[in-house]
Amino acid sequence: MSATLELCLVLSVVAVACALPGAFLVLRRAAMTSDAIGHVLLFGIVLAYFATRDLDSPWLLFGAAGAGLLAVVLVEALEKSGRVKSDAALGLVFAALFAAGVLMVSVSVKNVHLDVDQVLLGQPDYATQPRWEAFGIAIAPVWVMTAVLGVNTLLITLFFKELKLSTFDPGLAATLGFRPTLIHYGLMTLVSITAVAAFDTVGPVLVVGFFVVPAAAAYLLTDRLGVMLVLAGAFGVVAAFLGTFAADTFNTTTAGAVAAVLGLLFAVVFLVAPGRGLIAQELQEVRQKRAFYELMLAVHLMQHEGTPEEAEESRLAGLHHHLSWTPAQVERVVTRAERNGLVVRAGELLKLTDAGRAKAREVLGDRISSEPQP
Repeated sequence: MSATLELCLVLSVVAVACALPGAFLVLRRAAMTSDAIGHVLLFGIVLAYFATRDLDSPWLLFGAAGAGLLAVVLVEALEKSGRVKSDAALGLVFAALFAAGVLMVSVSVKNVHLDVDQVLLGQPDYATQPRWEAFGIAIAPVWVMTAVLGVNTLLITLFFKELKLSTFDPGLAATLGFRPTLIHYGLMTLVSITAVAAFDTVGPVLVVGFFVVPAAAAYLLTDRLGVMLVLAGAFGVVAAFLGTFAADTFNTTTAGAVAAVLGLLFAVVFLVAPGRGLIAQELQEVRQKRAFYELMLAVHLMQHEGTPEEAEESRLAGLHHHLSWTPAQVERVVTRAERNGLVVRAGELLKLTDAGRAKAREVLGDRISSEPQP
């Protein structure tokens, strides 16, 4: 197996492992929680280093996971106090713990070198090489990520109903005895462990990217949670492969290339997604405006149907005065209304069809029914 293909597979494992819990973060409007957890890991790593004095100790992972959970608990506590909103609480905790970690490194661990590029972009190229030893077994980061992927898949499958209900209707979940608070902390524990395992492999930039972007893109394409999870994982895998090959082609950083591809994939989906994409929304707005103008025309003709001024009000040449439209706009609206079977031309006059009359009655129904009958 080539090194490039091996790297693609490593990043694919990370992408799917992050995308599964990331879908629930996006749905719960807590996407930036992954960013906060990804940055406060340094605080936990430094505390674990103080205890072990070994940069290769697997306990550093547990310290990082603990810091992630601590961040979640502190954010929840600030939110529940009622004095700080959720986004402000996230910013306060994230900044405080990250700054504390940086200060501890700069003051107490001065002889330890921290490579900024490795911290931000990770070391995906070395993810298959053993980095820790536990119980006499050499462990590589990719093995850890594979185990995390398996655990995420298993837990989300087992607790899919509970996660779904507590995400969309926490009140109903509490009524049914599902304990949404416990489910929330369980999900955040999963997010924290996943972020810790991915942090060492791909760095915080891709951790946030894999958590948020695939899920956000999938959300634009479907309303079904199961399909969203599958699509999120697929987007992550596609970005991992395209980004890795792009990095190899242009001789640039793998993490940066994958992050750029994630952004491009989201941009494409944001533009062309059926129903929710920008183009679809613009087309829908155009269709609604056209339908509104056709309805205005039908209502105008209906209001003057059977009255002495009907001939004047329905004359095509004078409609732009009555409706305050330009002559070109009148021609476009009338042409579309004819094509949709709402009106017909009778020489210089416009007449409503049965379909057009029914459309107008939907608007004027109450007014028509309240008029005295002869």
